[in-house]
Amino acid sequence: MPNLEEPHSQPELLEEALNTSRKLWRVVEQSAELVVMTDAQGIIEYVNPAFEALTGYSREEAIGKTHRILKSGEQCAELYRELWDTILSGGIFRGVLVNRKKNGEVFYVEKTITPLRDTHGQITNFVSTDRDISVLRQLEEQLQQAQKTDTIGRFTGGIAHDFNNLLMVISAYAELALDELPSHGRPRANLKEIVTASQRAADLTRQLLAFGRKHTQSLQVLDINQVVKETGKMLQRLMGEDIQWTFLPGDELAGVRADRGQIEQVLMNLAANARDAMPEGGKLIIETTNVWLDESYRQQYTTVMPGQYVMLSARDSGEGISAQDMPHIFEAFYTTKPQGKGAGLGLATVHGIVEQNGGFVSASSEPKLGATFKIYLPAFHSRTSSTQRSQAVEKCTGGTETILLVEDEAAVRHATRDYLIKLGYTVLEAINGEEALRITGEFSEGIDLLIADVVMPEMGGAALAEHLKTDRPNMRVLFVSGYAERTVLQHGAINVENNFLAKPFSLHALAKKLRLMLDYRASAVAAGR
Repeated sequence: MPNLEEPHSQPELLEEALNTSRKLWRVVEQSAELVVMTDAQGIIEYVNPAFEALTGYSREEAIGKTHRILKSGEQCAELYRELWDTILSGGIFRGVLVNRKKNGEVFYVEKTITPLRDTHGQITNFVSTDRDISVLRQLEEQLQQAQKTDTIGRFTGGIAHDFNNLLMVISAYAELALDELPSHGRPRANLKEIVTASQRAADLTRQLLAFGRKHTQSLQVLDINQVVKETGKMLQRLMGEDIQWTFLPGDELAGVRADRGQIEQVLMNLAANARDAMPEGGKLIIETTNVWLDESYRQQYTTVMPGQYVMLSARDSGEGISAQDMPHIFEAFYTTKPQGKGAGLGLATVHGIVEQNGGFVSASSEPKLGATFKIYLPAFHSRTSSTQRSQAVEKCTGGTETILLVEDEAAVRHATRDYLIKLGYTVLEAINGEEALRITGEFSEGIDLLIADVVMPEMGGAALAEHLKTDRPNMRVLFVSGYAERTVLQHGAINVENNFLAKPFSLHALAKKLRLMLDYRASAVAAGR
């Protein structure tokens, strides 16, 4: 059969190519990253507007010059030699460079330089794309310079509330929008990326709070093998390509009841410690297994209770720990690293987190033969029933009960209200405790559950719950907060394990928590408790 499709004419092909070229031009011109093209000798032939905006050099000032106009004097000569050796041999260079703007200001970029070749394979040009990471570097330096755990704790605790509220708003409205979209399509994929990014930002906040010992524990039954596997990519990025790490998971590993974010922090700190002990590369082996500690073990470690534990070990091939340093490695601010290379908080944080989760840590080492750290966490054997309960809740996330929502952050309150109404609940809303008392005084029907922010002007959530308990004894209470644990507990006797959600939480997580609490209340009332 003849081909009925008309072939494109030469002018049409030319016009299509021109359109593509125009689009590519706009991509480069409008890119937020700095784009610079040089000839094969490194003479600048093109810079995009982002380059002009950040460096202060106009296109006319830059073209015809070399990258030396940005030289800061703070970069070692070896890096430039490595750069040129890489790109002249046809490779792609990636690295972080310290540059200087026209006004003398220093800035940091994550640089990628790619050779361009002609049809004969000869290098004709180089294209450099730079991402400004100055703000990130400044934050890293601030954290590295911090000398006290309490200082970091106050800092992270102070920003956690506002930051968590912002993340709550972002993720909540993204979830609401997702529920309105078809199951497929680009808009849905974009919104999922927003939700994922907000979750990653929330994880970062939790890690900072854990570092400062301000983290509100969210206890759950964990599979340590799964936690290690899911943290693997992050561990590899932290250690670098010159360190090979291996995971040896134990069979039929018991569960542990702990805070996931804190266990991830333990893994990160152990990996960072191993990396620093192997400056020229090496091996790290992480292993898990079930162990039984009896009375004979207690003779060595008097604070250890006999019983079954899940043991996680981290063994490196590094420089090892000297006999005189070994007794001090878990002390805060004790470090054998050069000044400016560490504050001595990593292993102290590991020790504190493990103890907070009911376990203990031991270390052994010989100089030049590496070090081994063993984390022991009490085994927990109710994973199956916990999973079944979670699945039961998953099936039904809506209801018809009446909920009193008290939240002083308007955007958080509105998103939560809209979602709960969508699930079928009747929602009464108030901006603070005083307004909540007025509303409940005028509302003659029953209120099944109170959702209250812990910290609010005039009257906090705990005080409000106490006021309402006399007239509404069967009302369940769920506290929420973006503040750190110490601040939350200062506002009343709040059970952070059973009736508390730390912001930012997903709306689906809230729905499951509500059903769990309301169904428990219904079964308790039916049983006469």
